[in-house]
Amino acid sequence: MFIPRPKQAEVLAYAGGKMGVSAVPGSGKTWVLSALAARLVAEVSLADDQEILVVTLVNSAVDNFALRVGQFIKERGLLDIGYRVRTLHGLAYDIVRERPGLVGLAEDFAIVDEREASQILRDAVEAWLAAHPDSLTPWLDPTIDERKADWVRRDHWPRLITDIALAFIRMAKDLQITPDMGLDILARIEDDVPLLEMGFAIYADYQRSLNYRGAVDYDDLIRLALSALRLDADYLQRLRFRWPYILEDEAQDSSRLQEEILRLLVGPNGNWVRVGDPNQAIYETFTTASPRYLRDFLAAEDVIARDLPNSGRSTASIMALANYLVAWSRAEHPVEALRDALAPTRIEPTPPGDPQPNPPDAPEAVQLVARRLTPDEEIETAVRSIAQWLPEHADQTVAVLAARSERGEKMATALRARKIEVVEMLKSTRSTRDTAGALGNIVNYLADPASPAKLARAYEVWRRADREDPDLRVRLDAAVRVLRRVRDVEAFVWPRPDPEALDALTLAEEDAGLNLQEHLAEFRVFVRRWQAATTLPIDQLLLTIGQDLFERPADLALTHKLAAVLRQAATSHPHWRLPELTQELAVIARNERKFLGLAEEDTGFDPQAHKGKVVVITAHKAKGLEWDRVYLLSANNYDFPSAMPGDSFISERWFVRDRLNLEAEMLAQLIAAAEGRPPPPEGVATNQARLDYAAERLRLLYVGITRAQRDLIVTWNTGRSTTHRAQPALPFIALQTWQQFLRRQSQEAAR
Repeated sequence: MFIPRPKQAEVLAYAGGKMGVSAVPGSGKTWVLSALAARLVAEVSLADDQEILVVTLVNSAVDNFALRVGQFIKERGLLDIGYRVRTLHGLAYDIVRERPGLVGLAEDFAIVDEREASQILRDAVEAWLAAHPDSLTPWLDPTIDERKADWVRRDHWPRLITDIALAFIRMAKDLQITPDMGLDILARIEDDVPLLEMGFAIYADYQRSLNYRGAVDYDDLIRLALSALRLDADYLQRLRFRWPYILEDEAQDSSRLQEEILRLLVGPNGNWVRVGDPNQAIYETFTTASPRYLRDFLAAEDVIARDLPNSGRSTASIMALANYLVAWSRAEHPVEALRDALAPTRIEPTPPGDPQPNPPDAPEAVQLVARRLTPDEEIETAVRSIAQWLPEHADQTVAVLAARSERGEKMATALRARKIEVVEMLKSTRSTRDTAGALGNIVNYLADPASPAKLARAYEVWRRADREDPDLRVRLDAAVRVLRRVRDVEAFVWPRPDPEALDALTLAEEDAGLNLQEHLAEFRVFVRRWQAATTLPIDQLLLTIGQDLFERPADLALTHKLAAVLRQAATSHPHWRLPELTQELAVIARNERKFLGLAEEDTGFDPQAHKGKVVVITAHKAKGLEWDRVYLLSANNYDFPSAMPGDSFISERWFVRDRLNLEAEMLAQLIAAAEGRPPPPEGVATNQARLDYAAERLRLLYVGITRAQRDLIVTWNTGRSTTHRAQPALPFIALQTWQQFLRRQSQEAAR
């Protein structure tokens, strides 16, 4: 039974109009918004074709909201109807799907997923680079020698151009700029703008490929939804009637288009509730998302402003640390432009008698580790601490928050080496990557069936479980050595009646009672079946392999999902053969692209379901979650820069001259062109991007701190560079200095 606190009750008393709610971490905003949706369903006289619309940020939150709203409605004895929960993309799809012809789409239009959109973009980038091989030379650092410059052009430029082209296309669509409009924009600009020209050229090629498929991407859905609302006043009026109340969660991450779409749907006198925390806006870089939309809404004269300041999540010491970070950044941050990065909110404890009281305070459980550590030492320090803590706290939850996925992978590997159970929440989970990697290695062999090395790797995948058993591992290693020496793989797989190919292998040295002859004969049966299946379509080949490799339902289900992905890839690229399709699996296995699997940690996550295990997660993905104990890594001036001299920035590539941020420079030119202004001088956008990124990372540090309920350990490392050592992040130093001051005061008072 949900019993609201006094401040929560104020929100639940909402009667209509526009209301903005500023909610601190752990204040129960999801519960409150769900309860409000249920109350409106129960108490407002909705027509049969009307719904309360709830808009939230990510797909996982949709299921969470739907479940909670449904529970509240059932508690009132009502049918589970009268509401709809959508992400912005889901809402845009609903709007466009009903009237596709209004925005020039066919009734059977398709939506390309992230994987296919990425491939279309890569194709467009490769075509542009082939036609303009020397066009980016002016941005290359002139101090790089020619041999290294060739390496940069070959290996680094394509990735960089893909990144900035993706940012350009997303921003162009957010600004409602089509490729055709690009020609007019470029014609009006008197300056030389090669970055802008490149952006529009790749954008045009990318969009032509989508049009050829009769498809749109997710960014198209949003811009087309806004166009549909603007083009047909009657349709807009019908939607306003259908959704008389709109409740928006995570409003601090609202973008310009989301703001415009919802404002149109609400209308001048509609009912709109926006809930969020400006201090948790962490998706702003190179997008039009901004916490200022929520801040401006809260300050508007026609908006009822409410707040949810009470949080039962953390101890008093953890809340005090987060509150001091806000106070210090607003009053003392040496970069004045960053003093408004955090809003002046304060986390308050729950009132007396609250059903969710704060955990007992333990100041010693908040540790800001000042010791200088290398990246490897930082991981080892955290692993040792976890190994000591975990045995006596198996009934509690613990997480390691990494600034980047790559850092999280290294942490997870180190934990597994100590036999500590890990749950990964990175770009893709370990189980997803393992499944994709296993399938990819088999397909990689089938693409080159004469390779002894790839045959041996396929065998390792087939017997991968043997690695955990010392006795079986001996046989596995011996069999791999034998297979790597096979001179005629075809003769091994399809032996002639006389002599038997296995008999021709030199097994005496390795066999030593391991029975390799019989064992490799069994493996050969599977290889024959896989080779025979290569005549089938790629999805059927993958399913055949999956049935032989996996037993877990999650692995088998994921195989089906991967099979569908490769079938779509093969359809989109009829010239692709097994080598190209293998690369699609390799990208997922290397954690280079987000892929939603079917393991529990991919489809939905509850920290309470993983007590006694270590969750490894990026700080971004940790938003909305909480653990008893949290390790926050890499609090240095690379992962958490403050736009101070000496800080480094991940978006500034080492091989680009003058440390220019080419993404920022290109987007600044695009925005200026859209507004009819001349492009800004070179370097201005790079400097502004540093400030924007530093502000976002300051908020990310706040998010990381407020994930902890009882224990918080923050560490920093010197980074990977041997010539430019990272230093502790400026906010980390401020927090540590403040904490030391408090402890000295406490010691003096105790004397």
